[in-house]
Amino acid sequence: MNSVRIDKWLWAARFFKTRALASKACDLGRIHSNGIQAKPAREVHAGDMLLIKNEGGEFQVEILLLSEMRGPAAVAQTLYRETEESKAVRIKAEAERKAMQQFAPLPEHRPSKRDRRKIIQFRGGR
Repeated sequence: MNSVRIDKWLWAARFFKTRALASKACDLGRIHSNGIQAKPAREVHAGDMLLIKNEGGEFQVEILLLSEMRGPAAVAQTLYRETEESKAVRIKAEAERKAMQQFAPLPEHRPSKRDRRKIIQFRGGR
């Protein structure tokens, strides 16, 4: 196997839960292959560099192995190698998110009916 569709590879490498989500990410421009925006049918080869933006963060990875089948997470992690810069940026962003949670604590209980009406009114509804 010399090449695989990029949406199949992203699904097999467990960056997306379904192949449809991987395809949609390509259509929305969240996947770049070797600096070029990738379409779902683009063929990828071992050694290609991908920039992947998903809800988990922004990943810059090098493709090591090709696969069309989704397997266990341990096997999926052997398909690629994330760059050191990408790891550092993701760890920094995660630390910033955790720090922000200290300054914005979660409410102690759900809003009452009166509170919800005030929220709706404040947002400009009704």
